[in-house]
Amino acid sequence: MATRTLGRVAKTLLAPALALGATVGLASAPAQAAVWSSCEQYGNTSLNGYTLYNNIWGSGAGSQCIWANSGTNWGVWANHPNTGGIKSYPNAKKVINKSITSLGSLSSGYNVTVPSSGAYNTSYDIWDTAYKYEVMLWVNKTGAVGPLGTSQGTLTLGGHTWTVYKGNNGSNDVFSFVRTSNSSSGTVDVLPILKWIKDTKGWFGNVTIGDLQFGFEITSSSGGLDFATNSLSVSSS
Repeated sequence: MATRTLGRVAKTLLAPALALGATVGLASAPAQAAVWSSCEQYGNTSLNGYTLYNNIWGSGAGSQCIWANSGTNWGVWANHPNTGGIKSYPNAKKVINKSITSLGSLSSGYNVTVPSSGAYNTSYDIWDTAYKYEVMLWVNKTGAVGPLGTSQGTLTLGGHTWTVYKGNNGSNDVFSFVRTSNSSSGTVDVLPILKWIKDTKGWFGNVTIGDLQFGFEITSSSGGLDFATNSLSVSSS
């Protein structure tokens, strides 16, 4: 379960800074020089309407560096120990700021390259503006990772088949949709998923969707692993 952006960027600034090692280097960067890179714990920048976060927020984390050619072509090199607990959620964020009923469409396309080892998921993390509700869409997962809450069954919606989980982390409700088979590329029609939660299940009302994030929720990547978002698109109307 990912911590909200507010928690990742603002609240977790209260945590002791990690020794991230400026000499680590950007192992995952492409051959050409990236337009932005950072090995800072909470390194962030805005590119092409997206905000990128290195976002190393979990306890016991190791080193991680982020690079970006644009807001939709970016990646990280991460070396987190083989221990439990989420260490980081490097991501690209798009702000929506529309209520569910005022949205005519909300969709996203993704193409990623991820390692075959380690423990992580590739996921969307979608928040209402009050940070009361979190919707996670896992498009792939590897290793000993799993969503918060209890299974609500399997559902085909938004172009994918998911196992749905419902839980609460003590601060907010979390609704996780875990794809039943891994995918490295595709398109997700997000709005029908939000309407299903609202209209069919009644788990929330006509909330305003704030942050839509896409990234890698990393638990372990011992020895250093590369994660890349080759392309990303988020469109709404």
